[in-house]
Amino acid sequence: MTQTLKAKLSNWLKHAFAVESTPAAPSRQELLIVERICLEVVRRRMTTPSLTFLEMVRPLNYISSQAMQFFHPMVSAVANAEDYATFASFLERRDSIDILASTIERHEKAATAQDNKQ
Repeated sequence: MTQTLKAKLSNWLKHAFAVESTPAAPSRQELLIVERICLEVVRRRMTTPSLTFLEMVRPLNYISSQAMQFFHPMVSAVANAEDYATFASFLERRDSIDILASTIERHEKAATAQDNKQ
């Protein structure tokens, strides 16, 4: 009896804090919003500060998404509420910071290449 209880407890502890290894891909609407935000960051030449900020707040991305959910009623008075809610739910993803950073870097590389051609 004790051995089976110990085995059950051990098995439960192995998977108690497991997270899914392959999250679902972001939706098309989420990717469109991310593209729009990242293009604006690159257009304003804020790539380096943005990437630094994203890396600093990486552990807090879920908390920040919850803060965005909290402020949703106030922000919806001045911004597109649907896009705001979609972006807030996107930030709940574990890979959201990686997606944002890679998109900013991709757009920055394209903008630099275009500037070098001119």
